Amino acid sequence: MLLPCVLFPLTVLANAGAHLDKAPIDASNHDSLQRGARTFVNNCLNCHSANYMRYNRLLEIGLTEKQIKDNLLFSGEKVGDTMKVAINPVDAKKWFGVAPPDLSVEVRARGADWVYSYMRSFYRDDTSATGWSNCVFDPVTCKVSMPHVLYELQGEQVMNHETHQLTLSKPGKLSVAEYDALAGDLTNFLAFMAEPAKQQRNHLGWVVLLFLGVLLVLTYKLKKAYWKDIH
Repeated sequence: MLLPCVLFPLTVLANAGAHLDKAPIDASNHDSLQRGARTFVNNCLNCHSANYMRYNRLLEIGLTEKQIKDNLLFSGEKVGDTMKVAINPVDAKKWFGVAPPDLSVEVRARGADWVYSYMRSFYRDDTSATGWSNCVFDPVTCKVSMPHVLYELQGEQVMNHETHQLTLSKPGKLSVAEYDALAGDLTNFLAFMAEPAKQQRNHLGWVVLLFLGVLLVLTYKLKKAYWKDIH
């Protein structure tokens, strides 16, 4: 259900820095990661590259090679290719003033909470070159080069400069909760993309700790057996 004129649950503190909401990161939630991958490829990969990420790593989030080919490859790419940007960086710099950054490690650079809050904090600003501002990106000026590419889904927000709160003035195709879920899935995928081996690394860490624990017990028993006849 769409809720017009509802206070958006994120307060922007323009002078003291932006409040960041907790991102719903769960590397084991393959459904969320798959939805995030779809959103990334359909909306972000037009301008932002992910040159350190290969399509075949999506096999690790439960997709099959056929699903990747049928749903995520549109321009003759191969499953083993990296996620290259479709736009010409020179043209992008001319249009936006700066070339869109590669998003392979954006979550590692800024943090998942920052990315999640950023995607939910665009608001209409007629004084901006793109028509949009975002105080999470820049708490002082609120200026941002990136337009809000998901505004049709989220709707349009306005900033109350007295209270520094964002208000939904024009509903989008999704409700507030639905858009928050989409932003969460996208952030979850970006977090996976930044460290695709993190879950395996964590699992290996527990295996190593378990092995060391067993080794400690065996070493202690060996020590007792070796010194049992010595007083």
